[in-house]
Amino acid sequence: MTVTYTARVANAKFCGFSKLLLAWKGSIYKVLYKEFLAFFAMYTATSVTYRFFLDDDQKRYFEKLAIYCNHYASLIPMSFVLGFYVTLVVNRWWNQYTSIPLPDRLMCVLSGGLQGNDERGRLLRRTMMRYASLSALLILRSVSTAVFKRFPTMDHVVEAGFMTREERKKFEGLHSPYNKYWIPCVWFTNLAAVARCEGRIKDDHTLKLLLQELNGFRGKCSMLFHYDMISVPLVYTQVVTLAVYSFFLVCLIGRQFLDPGQGYPDHDLDLYVPIFTLLQFFFYAGWLKVAEQLINPFGEDDDDFETNWLIDRNFQVSMMAVDEMYGDLPMMERDRYWNDSNPRPPYTAATLFVLRKPSFQGSTFDMAIPKEEMHFQPLEDIAENLEESGTRHPNMALFNRLLHATPSPTGFMGGALRRTSAQLQRLYHSPSNDGCTSDDGCTSDDDEEDEEEKSCKIGKGGLEHCSSQPVISHPRAMPPIPKPPSAGNKMSLLTVPSSIEPQRFRSVSMGSEFTGS
Repeated sequence: MTVTYTARVANAKFCGFSKLLLAWKGSIYKVLYKEFLAFFAMYTATSVTYRFFLDDDQKRYFEKLAIYCNHYASLIPMSFVLGFYVTLVVNRWWNQYTSIPLPDRLMCVLSGGLQGNDERGRLLRRTMMRYASLSALLILRSVSTAVFKRFPTMDHVVEAGFMTREERKKFEGLHSPYNKYWIPCVWFTNLAAVARCEGRIKDDHTLKLLLQELNGFRGKCSMLFHYDMISVPLVYTQVVTLAVYSFFLVCLIGRQFLDPGQGYPDHDLDLYVPIFTLLQFFFYAGWLKVAEQLINPFGEDDDDFETNWLIDRNFQVSMMAVDEMYGDLPMMERDRYWNDSNPRPPYTAATLFVLRKPSFQGSTFDMAIPKEEMHFQPLEDIAENLEESGTRHPNMALFNRLLHATPSPTGFMGGALRRTSAQLQRLYHSPSNDGCTSDDGCTSDDDEEDEEEKSCKIGKGGLEHCSSQPVISHPRAMPPIPKPPSAGNKMSLLTVPSSIEPQRFRSVSMGSEFTGS
C-alpha cells in the first residue's frame, strides 16, 4: 500500500516533520541503507590500508593522489545533473497517475442516458460498463507487474468475471500484432448504437455525450500504454547514474584524512570518520534513489501505485452505479432549513473558533479615506477639468521647465532659438498679417536678434504686449479661431491653414513648436 502521511502533516507546527523521520516503510533509510553501508565499508578499507599497510613512499604517493582527486571531484556537476533529472521524473510520475482510467464520469452518463428498468436495459448497462472495466484491466495488465501477477493469462481474466468465454473467443479471433486493449471499447460503441436504435438512448446528444466520455476513458488507457513504451531516454539515466557513482568513487580516495604532520593544506585534523562526506553521499545517492523509485510507479515498491486496489474499486463502484442505483432515489422531503432564509449548519466545539472570525468582505472593505475626499464634485467642474486636460499637450509642463532653463540669449542656443522664432513668424504670417509694427509693442525682424527673450502674447483683440519671458499659449478647444473685430488695430492671429495640417496648433515662442490633439 502506498505510504500515506498526509494527516500527520495537516497542520504546520514546531518540528512537524520530526516524527516522519522515524518511519521505516517507504523511507530513505530502507532504500539506501545497503548502498550506504557499502560506501562506508569501502572508505574504511581504503583508510586502513593507507594508515597501516603502506610504507612511507607509498603513503606520499597516495597523499598526492588524494589531493588530486579531491581537487577535481568538484568538476562533476552533481546538483545540476540530479536536479533536472529528478524534476523530469517527478513530473512524469504524476502525469502517469492522472492517466489512470477512472470510470466515474462514464458510469454517471451511462446510468442517466441509457433508459430502461427492465432486464434488457439492465443487461445493456452492465455489459457496457464491464467492457470499459475490461479495457482498463487489459492495459493495466500490460504495464503493471503487480496486475500481471494477479492476471497472468486470459483464463484468469475470464475466471475473474471481466470477460465471458464467448467474448474471449471473439477477442482471440481478431488477429492483430498490436496490443488489443481497445477492442472492448469498440464493443461498447456498438452496444451504444444498438441502444440508440432501440430507443433506450433518447436522442443523439445523449449518445454523443456517452461516446465522448468513452473516448476520454480510452484516451487515458492509450496514454498509459505510451508512457510504458516511451521511457526517459536511456542516455540521460546513464549519465546521471555514472555521475553519482563516479563522484563517490573519487571521494573514496579524495576525502581521506591525510597525515597532519605532512602539512598539507586543509588537512590539519585527522577525524577518521568523514561525517560530511557521508552526509553528502546520503543526500546525493538518496536523490538518485528517489528517481529510481518514481521512474516506473507501476511496480511493487512501497510508493508505487496500488493498481490492484484501483481495479477492485473501479469495478465495484461502476457496477453499483449502473445497476443497483439505477432509478433508485430516496424519498424527497423538506430539509430542516425549509423555512429558514439564512441557513447555517451547526459547529462542533472543536470548530467553534470559526464563528469568531469576521466574514471576509473584500480587501478594500476596511480601507480608510479622508472625509474631505468623500464628497461628490459638481458635474460642471468635472467636465471643465476634463476639457482643459484634453486640449493641453501632455508634454507642455515639461517643455515650460526646459524653456526656463535655456542658456542666456548671449549664448549660442539663445541666439539660435531667437533666429528660429523670427523665421517661423515670417513663414506663418500672411501679407495681410504683417501689421505688427514697433508701435504695437512688437519689434521688427532685424531687431529681434538684439532683444532678450521677448515673445508676443496673443490676446483677444490682437497683440497686447510683449514680455521678456517665453509665453506659451494653451488653446482650450478645437473650434476655429474667430476673426478679430474690425475696430481698433486690425491684426489676424497666427494660424496655420486647416487644409494643410488639420487639427494642428503652433505657438511661436522662442522657436518652439507643439502639436495638439
